[in-house]
Amino acid sequence: MPNPEAQTGLSHKLEKKRKRQADASSSKQDKPETSPAAPAAATDGSNKKKRKKAKKNNPQSEQDVKQQDRKDGVDESIGKMDGPLLADYFAQRAKKLDKELSAVELSDLSVPGSVFLDTTSFTSPRTLDQLPAFIKKFSPKNADLSKASEEKGAPHTLVISPAALRAADVVRALRSFQNKESIVGKLFAKHIKLEEAKQFLQRARTGMGVGTPTRVSDLIESGTLKLGELERIVIDGSHIDQKQRGIFDMKETHLPLLQLLTRSELRERYGASKKPVQILMF
Repeated sequence: MPNPEAQTGLSHKLEKKRKRQADASSSKQDKPETSPAAPAAATDGSNKKKRKKAKKNNPQSEQDVKQQDRKDGVDESIGKMDGPLLADYFAQRAKKLDKELSAVELSDLSVPGSVFLDTTSFTSPRTLDQLPAFIKKFSPKNADLSKASEEKGAPHTLVISPAALRAADVVRALRSFQNKESIVGKLFAKHIKLEEAKQFLQRARTGMGVGTPTRVSDLIESGTLKLGELERIVIDGSHIDQKQRGIFDMKETHLPLLQLLTRSELRERYGASKKPVQILMF
């Protein structure tokens, strides 16, 4: 016959065990769940990617800000740069257009900021109809820009444009400075062979010459374009074509421009006390 006291003790133990299990189950249910934390972290990462993508596609990107300065065929940002900014801009463009340039080559093509005449005070639009007024404003008060040296092919002003078609338009814009004794020289390749340009310079007195970087350099090399009377180089830098390109945006124009401006004949005249040459950015 079973012992009543033993049965009572066993029942008590089973009851205590069930109670412990019930308490453990209740505690597990009350404990906060941590599993959703992983999806939250994933959501944060997804949001960061979306923010980066939105920033990348922001309509106010650097390129778009640059485009805002370009309207009606004029890059307005160029006229806002003083000498040091222009020198830095020239170097940056050179590095971007020719990534193979070594540090030494880049140094050889550098144009000092001090040689640029500060033209930021010219507030009129830098359009062709304003070019004569621009040159007058930054020339000595008593300078007669319609006069030419007695020496043939020795202009006092060179205007450098990005392309022959543009250079032809510049020549027409400068007709007010032309007379029988001072011709505005066409120093570009549009329908004008190199030999023809040489012959022109050998026989004509020219106060102003308008050309492209490569053709002007070729004429200097030939000895027919003389720099002895040169006072200023005007760079047609604000103009942009229908493809939104200016003289600094194309390797075939910007690098020849730098090669022209850093010729030894010109370098020794920058900042000289006698017959100095200055660069003006139109």
